Amino acid sequence: MIIHNSDKFGLAQLYQLRGRVGRSKTRAYAYLTTHPTKQLTSNAKKRLGVMQTLDSLGAGFSLASHDMDIRGAGNLLGEEQSGQVREVGIELYQHMLKEAVMAARDKEKMDETSDNEWTPQISLGNPVLIPDSFIPDLNVRLSIYRRIADLQGTDEIDSFAAELSDRFGRLPAEVNNLFQVILLKNLCRSANVEKIDAGPKGAVIAFRNDSVKNLEGLLNLLEKEKNTAHIRTDHKLVYKRNWQKSSDRVNGLTRIMRDLAAIAA
Repeated sequence: MIIHNSDKFGLAQLYQLRGRVGRSKTRAYAYLTTHPTKQLTSNAKKRLGVMQTLDSLGAGFSLASHDMDIRGAGNLLGEEQSGQVREVGIELYQHMLKEAVMAARDKEKMDETSDNEWTPQISLGNPVLIPDSFIPDLNVRLSIYRRIADLQGTDEIDSFAAELSDRFGRLPAEVNNLFQVILLKNLCRSANVEKIDAGPKGAVIAFRNDSVKNLEGLLNLLEKEKNTAHIRTDHKLVYKRNWQKSSDRVNGLTRIMRDLAAIAA
């Protein structure tokens, strides 16, 4: 069998086609061809490379594993997350999973809990995770994530960060980012901020249910900011900044959220 332009086929399709040739003791060959002048994509190269390695019976499970890796099923606890898990983060994902279980058990109870428990979404453009190079054991990482999700206030965060440093050594930048995001989320809850999208040029802040606890205090705060902050027509708060470094972004957002939390208190 000759498969023309094999780079255009999916991994499962290639595997099924190759399985059409050869029976029992009869050996057959499947040739996977590509255009000689065409530049193959990274995923196409991976697919063809995988097909070369699948040369034994019962290779279906290995095929499925490779397919998930190539197509991006993602790593729930790593930087290579994809889909909604990457979008919402591990903490919110755990919370959403908990709510889904509650919904299956008791819808009325879930509705009451949703009003009192919510998790702000924060996008900083920085890796926010516990690298497996720092804590290789998956179960330990999971337990650490659960403990981090329950941290309240600066003292608890600093104390647990010190504990991790004592147990596993110097904290990598990704873990420091994670602790800073947890602090930001606590401040967001106090300020009734539901979502933050930040980048090098500033941040867009959305209040939960478009509700500001202290509108007069917010207007006074914006007056001090002059031309660097304003409220858009969609009720989102916009800050103009120059945050080229990720550390500047986190520190600047922390100062902003402390101010918003203070006027909401």
